[in-house]
Amino acid sequence: MDSGFYAACAALVSRTQALDTIANNLANVSTTGFRATHNVFSSMLAQSGATPVSVLNQDANDYDLLSKTQLDSSQGSLVNTNNPMDFALEGQGYFAVQTASGVAFTRGGTFRVTAQHQLVTSEGDPLLGPTGPILLPPGPISVSSDGTIAVNGATAGRFRMVEFPPNVQLGSSGRSYYTAPPSAKPAAVTTSTVHQGALESSNVNPVTSVIELITAQRDVERMRNVLSLLNGQMDKTAAQDLPRVG
Repeated sequence: MDSGFYAACAALVSRTQALDTIANNLANVSTTGFRATHNVFSSMLAQSGATPVSVLNQDANDYDLLSKTQLDSSQGSLVNTNNPMDFALEGQGYFAVQTASGVAFTRGGTFRVTAQHQLVTSEGDPLLGPTGPILLPPGPISVSSDGTIAVNGATAGRFRMVEFPPNVQLGSSGRSYYTAPPSAKPAAVTTSTVHQGALESSNVNPVTSVIELITAQRDVERMRNVLSLLNGQMDKTAAQDLPRVG
């Protein structure tokens, strides 16, 4: 009975954690440049030392866990806005941004120029070029597909855009910002291009996410019912069977 109780409890915890991930995806279905996060489950066999266990014990002590979450790097849809200060990336690249906590990366391309002529994100964080924050003179801005910025027809800067190897998992730091592990070595873009006057939509599939949410909610409810049944069985054993043993 204890094994069943622990297994149901582990499943309840993992599905509750999964609900948080799915809910966050749905909350950002309209966030520009947002990339969905998917749950990755694994199992853990509770075993004492190197003592072999029977097949029955393996089934009873195999616990379901949420081992990690994985960022979905698939391309979101590009939507034309005709706003010259909107930028979308096609490919696997990211814009580099200087935040208060360090360099972050984003695909959210809603930018603006401050009174100090600095190019910043919608959150007010400076966009980075090859040598630091991008400063632009007054005038209309045009950007080529490789990220070169021109003002009044003269080159004024360039976006610092980076790509990461497929095995590097970026972490979400809120909004549409992502951070790389300290060991990750970002490389200059080779396959990504910039589209001016467009934005990339979130790559969250709302239909799939709603189905995942309903499934996880039902799993949580089932595990709660199992725990209630097991708890009731324990109470019955304590109240009826233990006195007989005494």
